[in-house]
Amino acid sequence: MFHKEGHKIILITFIFVIASFLLADSFISIKWLQTTIMIALFIFLILILQFFRNPKRKTKLNNQQVIAPVDGKVVVIEEVFEPEYFKEKRIQVSVFMSPINVHVTRYPVGGKVVFSKYHPGKYLVAWHPKASEENERTTVVVENETYGKVLYRQIAGALAKRIVNYAKEGDKAIQGEDCGFIKFGSRVDLFLPLDTNIKVQLNQKVRGGESIIAETNE
Repeated sequence: MFHKEGHKIILITFIFVIASFLLADSFISIKWLQTTIMIALFIFLILILQFFRNPKRKTKLNNQQVIAPVDGKVVVIEEVFEPEYFKEKRIQVSVFMSPINVHVTRYPVGGKVVFSKYHPGKYLVAWHPKASEENERTTVVVENETYGKVLYRQIAGALAKRIVNYAKEGDKAIQGEDCGFIKFGSRVDLFLPLDTNIKVQLNQKVRGGESIIAETNE
């Protein structure tokens, strides 16, 4: 199954690869060169297909837990000052996505979307300390009746040139459901209450919609 954000690109890629196959077969007489070009085109097609894959995830709905919004590796767990919405200290948990990860963004908690804003910006590498404040990004806050307000931020990276955000203020957020997509590598930051119980460690790999990032201490 492929994400809807990739349907157009996948179709264009198929047409390009088939046309290139036909041209290579017709106009290149050197066999080894013809074979090399065809293998390269096939690998390119496979990379595009795997990038836009959208695997089903079995989310266990739980208002006391925050789940991973994306696939990737935990690269930040620290107490920071969140200046845009909360304007106070929060626990930041950041998940970095490489180009080979699934790039679907999923709601980390269920509830009501109370804030959603897009920010144009730079394209620093996603792990850069300033990426959260200076890169192109979207900020979304979901209010959960048990957990409180959780902020997640989609951040573009050096390769990511488009962020797709479906969350709009007033929307009902269902934990684990599709809420966006980031094209070609990036990261997502979570900002959680200071008294939250973090359930992941640095460099741990997580699966969007399934891995538990944190839970309440209640």
